[in-house]
Amino acid sequence: MNRLISFVIGLFVLLAVASSMLFVVDQRQYAVVFAFGEIKQVVREPGLHFKLPPPLQNVVFMDRRLQTIDVAASERFLTAEKKSMVVDWFVKWRITDPRKFFVAFGGNLRGAQDRMTQRIDAVAREEFGKRTVADVVAGQREQVMQNIRGGMAEYAQSVGVEIIDVRLKRVDLLPAISESVYRRMEAERKRVANELRSTGAAEGEKIRADADRQREVVLAEAYRDAQVVKGEGDAKASQIYADAFGKDPSFAQFWRSMEAYRNTFRDKGNVMVLEPNSDFFRYMRSPGGNTAPAPSGGKK
Repeated sequence: MNRLISFVIGLFVLLAVASSMLFVVDQRQYAVVFAFGEIKQVVREPGLHFKLPPPLQNVVFMDRRLQTIDVAASERFLTAEKKSMVVDWFVKWRITDPRKFFVAFGGNLRGAQDRMTQRIDAVAREEFGKRTVADVVAGQREQVMQNIRGGMAEYAQSVGVEIIDVRLKRVDLLPAISESVYRRMEAERKRVANELRSTGAAEGEKIRADADRQREVVLAEAYRDAQVVKGEGDAKASQIYADAFGKDPSFAQFWRSMEAYRNTFRDKGNVMVLEPNSDFFRYMRSPGGNTAPAPSGGKK
């Protein structure tokens, strides 16, 4: 009976020692094997692995997944213009060298994040101090993030981590400063708008004056051309009349008398006081225009 009990106890002890010599590494973890406080081995491959039983060797596991440092406490950074900016940012990082990571931080993930946050904060403040508000808000925002990542690369390598990405979530002015900036922007926009309006009005006046000048020139040229054409027409008409009347002077005199009669008696209210034997009425007295004596007296 005592032998059986001793066998069972020995079996349990053997199983306990054997189980302490085995450990399983998950694919999301690193395993660091220590011997009397000194790192003896870093296991990167997942699966079942062996070690000496405690206290000869023990195992510490480290997370190899992507980690996040999210600073949402609205840190205040000063720009080159000495203006305070409210900045929120986050960093993606992971452990790449468990040995260096343990030496630097003792395997404490929270302590590692706190120390890296301080480092990144210092690099970010330096980058903001080199730039204006416009640069960090829009113009060079991507460059700022790349420089922060680059500034952390050497330190990250020395402590066994890799900085995957740095992102600025929020970059704003303080409320009081924002209000003054908005007022200044509004005043500047109004100034530009007034300047554009005055420039437009001046250009409008210039265009209207030029249009009026061109109108006057066109009208003057048109009037000149019309007078030239009219003069040429009158000259041609006079030439035609002269040619026609030169062929038959008596007819010419008759035609002119008819024109005179028509123009004179166009209005029934017209009154003429002439001698009856006036030459004006000779074609009324005789169709041929021959002069004949007429009785004395006036005609009305």
